[in-house]
Amino acid sequence: MSDVEQRVKKVVAQVLKIDPARIKSESRFVEDLGAESIQSIELIAAFEEEFDIEMDDERANEVKTVGSAVKFIQKLV
Repeated sequence: MSDVEQRVKKVVAQVLKIDPARIKSESRFVEDLGAESIQSIELIAAFEEEFDIEMDDERANEVKTVGSAVKFIQKLV
């Protein structure tokens, strides 16, 4: 598991207040992990803070799974 993936899973667990063991690369934020729309915004903000990046809101909203978030962030760091 890459450093980026570990950090993404840590952020997701903190924001969604879930057990990190539940978080898989293919986990969908809404359907599998129960994220609500406000939490999606919180996730984007938390990723930006964790990785010191700027995420384009429109493109970031297209990120639906943990794995796609990892790939998205890897392109920016």
